[in-house]
Amino acid sequence: MLVSYARVSTESQNLGIQVRQLEEAGCEKIFKEKVTGTRSDRPEYQAMKEFVMEGEDTVVVYKLDRFGTSNI
Repeated sequence: MLVSYARVSTESQNLGIQVRQLEEAGCEKIFKEKVTGTRSDRPEYQAMKEFVMEGEDTVVVYKLDRFGTSNI
């Protein structure tokens, strides 16, 4: 299954472009979050990591910097 993680840094930003692109790429499950990438407590990011199954799922991101800007 293609699983994805979409993130914007502030509440005023819109996830729409990322979500549309990920849907077009065939992602079946999209975890969405509005939180800065420097925070380590990102509940949807954690949920995505717990959801994916090694050897079965592929994680897709709109841009690599959407994963975060610090060590993850």
